[in-house]
Amino acid sequence: MQIQWYPGHMAKGKKLLLEQLKLVDIVIEVLDARIPISSANPDVHKLIGNKPRVVILNKEDLADPGCTKEWISWFKNRGIIAQGFDSTAHKGAVNLVKTVVNVSKSKMTRKKFLLPRATRAIVVGIPNVGKSTLINTLVRKKTAKTGNKPGVTKGKQWVRILSDLELLDTPGLLWPKFESLDVGFHLAVTGAIKDQVFDLVEVAIWLLNKLKTDYPNILSQKYKFFTLDQSSAELLELFGQKRGFLQAGGSTDLEKSALALLHDFRNGKLGRITLEKPLN
Repeated sequence: MQIQWYPGHMAKGKKLLLEQLKLVDIVIEVLDARIPISSANPDVHKLIGNKPRVVILNKEDLADPGCTKEWISWFKNRGIIAQGFDSTAHKGAVNLVKTVVNVSKSKMTRKKFLLPRATRAIVVGIPNVGKSTLINTLVRKKTAKTGNKPGVTKGKQWVRILSDLELLDTPGLLWPKFESLDVGFHLAVTGAIKDQVFDLVEVAIWLLNKLKTDYPNILSQKYKFFTLDQSSAELLELFGQKRGFLQAGGSTDLEKSALALLHDFRNGKLGRITLEKPLN
């Protein structure tokens, strides 16, 4: 199954981002710590060009901590400053502000006659990666509108963080064509793509296959009735039966089962899992 989702407003958002980049000193790119490569928009990278960038591996509380450390080193080896961030627990806010301001000042080439001002940063990322939640964490109040589904942030919002930093939030942007099947599945599993545009059952089976390979003990620990010798399709059906997702006649409602399994993953009920690991 080829998963794609590129609503018309995202094309407009890409053009708007190009204009907004002229107003800022530095880019804060928010990635999903569970899928750092798949959650990086290649179109945005082209637009950023040589502008300074700091990478935030958000939702680190849901990701495998060992893998997050490996990803931070992976970015460092490529000359990119990256740090994990758990916006739900308000961890890393102070360090993030310091990092962004310091990186920005080290790269600035402002003319001497300009008066000192706060560093201006733009926050970019794909839908539902946690950009607005990150900003809310920094200001400790509901300044930027957030939601648990893709496409909540609309329009342009500047937010002042103390006297050192001003942030510009932007809507989540995907790109027209995902380069591989796995990228589409990664985005679907983590909730970056609306559930209505892909086959829930197929994505849930893909997730089960992935977990059986990379985290073989997680399923049996969380769901005591699972055994690894069962096929992923059988596991999904058994999962639905245990949850009581039955249709008329006693058959399992596979779509409800798939959605419940995906919610368990997205909410961290299966444990801390990273779907992508650095290759080198």
